[in-house]
Amino acid sequence: MPKKRSGGGLSPSQQAAKFLGVSVLAGAVLAGIALPAAGALGLAAKGSVEGFDEIPANLKRPPLSQRTTILDNQGGQIASVYSRDRTVVDLKDISPYMQKAIVAIEDSRFYEHGAVDLKGILRAVNQNAQSGGVAQGASTLTQQYVKNVFVEEAGDDPTKVAEATQQTLGRKIRELKYAIQIEEKLGKKRILENYLNITFFGEQAYGVEAAAQRYFSKSAKELNLQESALLAGIVQSPSRYDPVNDEAEATKRRNTVLTRMAEVHDITRQEAEKAKKKPLGLHVSRPKNGCITAVKGAGFFCDYVREVFLNDPVFGKTKEARAKVWNQGGLAIRTTLDPQAQQSAQASIKEHVNKSDDVATAATIVEPGTGKILAMGQSRPYGFGKHETQINLSVDKEMGGGAGYQPGSTFKPIVAAAAVEGGKSATQQYSSPYEMEYPSPVSVCGGKNWTNLQNEKLTNENESERGPYGMKEATAKSVNTYYVQLISDIGICPVTDMAKKMGVNRADGGKIAQAPSIALGTQEMSPLTMANAYATFASRGTYCTPIAIESISQTVGDEKKSLRVPKSSCSRAMSETTADTISTLLKGVVEDGTGTEAGLSGRASAGKTGTTDFRYAAWFVGYTPNMAGAVWVGDPAHKRRMTNITIGGVYRDKVYGGEVPGPIWRDMMTGALQGKPAPNFNLIDIPDPEPDRGNDDGGNGDDGKGPGNGHGNGGGGDGGMTTDGGVTTDGGTDGGTFPTPSFSIPEGFIQGQGNGGNGPGGRKG
Repeated sequence: MPKKRSGGGLSPSQQAAKFLGVSVLAGAVLAGIALPAAGALGLAAKGSVEGFDEIPANLKRPPLSQRTTILDNQGGQIASVYSRDRTVVDLKDISPYMQKAIVAIEDSRFYEHGAVDLKGILRAVNQNAQSGGVAQGASTLTQQYVKNVFVEEAGDDPTKVAEATQQTLGRKIRELKYAIQIEEKLGKKRILENYLNITFFGEQAYGVEAAAQRYFSKSAKELNLQESALLAGIVQSPSRYDPVNDEAEATKRRNTVLTRMAEVHDITRQEAEKAKKKPLGLHVSRPKNGCITAVKGAGFFCDYVREVFLNDPVFGKTKEARAKVWNQGGLAIRTTLDPQAQQSAQASIKEHVNKSDDVATAATIVEPGTGKILAMGQSRPYGFGKHETQINLSVDKEMGGGAGYQPGSTFKPIVAAAAVEGGKSATQQYSSPYEMEYPSPVSVCGGKNWTNLQNEKLTNENESERGPYGMKEATAKSVNTYYVQLISDIGICPVTDMAKKMGVNRADGGKIAQAPSIALGTQEMSPLTMANAYATFASRGTYCTPIAIESISQTVGDEKKSLRVPKSSCSRAMSETTADTISTLLKGVVEDGTGTEAGLSGRASAGKTGTTDFRYAAWFVGYTPNMAGAVWVGDPAHKRRMTNITIGGVYRDKVYGGEVPGPIWRDMMTGALQGKPAPNFNLIDIPDPEPDRGNDDGGNGDDGKGPGNGHGNGGGGDGGMTTDGGVTTDGGTDGGTFPTPSFSIPEGFIQGQGNGGNGPGGRKG
């Protein structure tokens, strides 16, 4: 006696034989399902027993893509992102009305037949013959589920989606074999559950839970009769029956479902008629997908997390493999973002800079000794509208940022660190005149020399600033000529080596130029790079690569697993003594130097101001022993100079690093550190030099407002020349614009324009 199944119908082998018999003897049967008439011509070849047996026995069901939740370090939600908006739920969490409605309208004999409904096929053939076209299909819910699995497996690949949905007999036969297998393995209730979780309901909603939230702002478990009928009706054609865009058509379709539910005795006719009179009752929730939904202004940090995932090999060997995992979703990503720090950063930014200002600001906070990114924000919100952007101004180009910005004098502490680490005393004095030519020759990496062939000059901010100076006073006042003399003394290679150890790189991925002007911050860098570099000083010489992710768990089906995440790599960049020396120098900057407006009340702080050539950018980068942060202010397009400008409703004739970025940093760090320990620095005694203000040829400088000899604005070359064994080679690149000199240019003197070359670079902070 043939084996019967609990769900009704014949055994799998009997279904296959019967289906093939019907196919071979009456090709018109399947031709009438939903295929073009020509499709039946290939039936005998495609539908042979041998061809059927060649189809793999097991359907590889891909896990359903679901939303990914990005969390802060306290477990609070930052944003929800997804390739497909879906939340998988159990059948018990789906309204009984919804279960009955979908079965009634899509496959009313679902519980009576097996994988294929032969009565349904004959009914469809008859109906289609009468209509002269394809008026009715005959796919069961199980067959529809299989097709949806193919579509899900295709992902966002349009070619694969087309293959998964093409109306060919070969696909129909393959679909049938898998449907038979699934009926045997899963049973009716599990198939219905899977179907309701995978099906597309329009308006970006995949699965019934997302649809219930999308159209009614409630869970699938709470759906009433008329709501269930509406959703069940959408499935056949999500665009045609979209209730958001065509209420009348959606209402007709809903009422058709209610009628069908009454016909199959799921509800009474009275219940159906009563429900038909009800309005659609939509309570639409707009799709909330992506980093644009992030709270506390963390959209750019959210985007950075995505970039980390898509670029780090720990999540997959290839970019395609990583993208597949990301699009699959179901991830719970716990990040390093500190909600208190993030909220404080955004509050300070909003207080000092308006999103509609001619210039923008970006700020980042990291934790010394761990590399954890605690906050990341900017004045122009994440988005597509006016005064909005999707460019993350805090990070390097390869991670979604721009080409970076000249850090100006905030680069000087790196020069000081290289000098002290190499044996120079923090009491080292130089003549530090107001104006001077770049010293020449200067050693660079590879045993070569940089030579000032064009007699390029630089100046300090004010003529009253004349040396000699020691390192402490030169740092506090940000003296350009001191730092150019210092880098020329020790050579450029120790500075670029120190920068590398501290993770300092150009934002565009290029190499730092081999020229003395780098001491003035002529190489474009990002706020995250500068904040993390200063964290090296705060952690007493230990550099840690920045990280944004602490842990990730992924839900796939019923299983939950943990994924490996990138770990910060920490290494010693300099001795503790060197780091402590720099902290001592930079503490003086906020106490009685250019950064007094950035000083924190009640806790130790240190930092450095920077204002670049033409005032295209202004910075403050600073730290306490437990947090380091960078604030940049400027025009991302590098067109608006910060003179005669209103920022945050305050007019300023000139912008300095100490007076706009400094207060932003102060307020940001004050809130971020509230309630946190207030440790002290390990300071070094740096004696003041003996007073000596002779008529040395200059004076005391600053961050480089002087006329530029390279180009000030740019970033690639050195604007000068390198020589090796008497052979001169051009080391500069042409780029940038002429800086406005603060002295008269001698007749016939041509200023260099090399991008990244000997320009004024930094100014007084």
